[in-house]
Amino acid sequence: MFGKATSNFVKQIDPDGCLIPMSRLNDSYGMQPLALVVKRTRFWFWQKPKYISSDFTLSDVLSGDEPIKPEVVESDFLKYEGTFGDNLSGKLGTELGQLNLNVEGKGSSKLQSSFGNLKKREVDLQQLLLTSKGRFLNMEHSLVQQTREKKNEVFALVKESIFTTQQCSIIEQVQEQEQCAGILGFKSSNITISVNENGNYQLDSNVVLEIPPQTVLAYSVIELNVKPSGEYGLCLLPDTHGGFEAESSGGPPAGLLLSQVDGPRRDALARRTVPSKAPLTVLREDLEGFQPIFQPFAELPEAKQSELFEVLSKVVSDRLLISGVVDVLDQLCSGDGQAPANLDNLCPSQKRSATALLEAMGSGPEETDGTRGSSALLAATHLLVCALEGMSDAALVVLSGCFHPQMLQALQHLIRSFTVARTCPLSSAAAAPLRHKEFLQTVQRLFSSSSVVVQEEQAELRATTGQQPGFLPLLLCISVNGLAALRTGP
Repeated sequence: MFGKATSNFVKQIDPDGCLIPMSRLNDSYGMQPLALVVKRTRFWFWQKPKYISSDFTLSDVLSGDEPIKPEVVESDFLKYEGTFGDNLSGKLGTELGQLNLNVEGKGSSKLQSSFGNLKKREVDLQQLLLTSKGRFLNMEHSLVQQTREKKNEVFALVKESIFTTQQCSIIEQVQEQEQCAGILGFKSSNITISVNENGNYQLDSNVVLEIPPQTVLAYSVIELNVKPSGEYGLCLLPDTHGGFEAESSGGPPAGLLLSQVDGPRRDALARRTVPSKAPLTVLREDLEGFQPIFQPFAELPEAKQSELFEVLSKVVSDRLLISGVVDVLDQLCSGDGQAPANLDNLCPSQKRSATALLEAMGSGPEETDGTRGSSALLAATHLLVCALEGMSDAALVVLSGCFHPQMLQALQHLIRSFTVARTCPLSSAAAAPLRHKEFLQTVQRLFSSSSVVVQEEQAELRATTGQQPGFLPLLLCISVNGLAALRTGP
């Protein structure tokens, strides 16, 4: 809730700038100018880096006793109040082969943030440069040593923070009602008022979060480039990146997951941007490169496929849970894939889902050495969940209602057709579900929420990317292919 509010705040005031929204309230008090943070590059090129707060300032990790004390300027910033909401309603009643569906849902959500008068603290960079001249990091400091050991982590310095000046509030209101009959299941919720055997449920929640003064809502950083001697430089330009020169600084780590895509292919993917108004054929080679990673899903016994699929059906409907599961899988992927994951940072419901996911993955097929099979399954699951994490909230809502093999088969057939031949004829047997108006409208909403326009022209469907699609079309295709592979094979 706090992270959602700060994310909306940054999108409104600095959408293409360098401000980073605070994701956790507990970390906000340490994000003051000159605080040292660790920037962690993620596994996949579409993932934004993660910034991890530390309990240290730059002076704490320097050699010598003299601290660095550049001037920190405080100024008025702006007054902010924002309200964001959605009203959703829909009805689907149709037959897709042997699948009978009758789903009707209505819902609304509203997030109101009243942050009041905000201020900004900003370090004087000229003074910071002067006082940093001739200074060295203490390379024996524990934080320096631990960060240096990891190729995907670099030091960054908080240079600016936006903070509250008075007690303020975040209010979230959610109302949701759904009726579901037939074979299709429906997602559950952590806050449920009533459930009955006919598959009806309604949800109401009204949460108020009081935020105290001096709470940091957003911040910006400047990265450090550290030489083996401990001498450091400040990366002043936005397109320059820090690191430890003794290590292969910059770029994602060639670890467990990225190693499954060869080096040249990985570099090409990292530079990939989907142009506006382009057909989805531009994604064909990219998807072919990812498809083998999902092979372990098809090799699972059917019972284990169902178990993992059921857990993922609960994960996809909860944005916070997706991020929590990604953190757990990141822990496993950072090592040899066998170390136990730390679940202490998750809430009880997230911990249960993450534990169920790990248990389902732990029953995967193993190779003769006893580890390769589970590592491959970990790679497949991590890729799928990271793709889900990168999708828009609207896309996740629609996708959560498509968790049935026939629906996923139709979506996978549609994506294959779009990426190979640009169009999908509605006359083919595989496209039969798409001839139902209600399902076609659901598909169009799903693609539209991923910046892809699907239009019906005579007896075929055609898809083109929208304005500034970014990675959204690719992430939708990866997610659908991964879920379809888990339930129907690659």
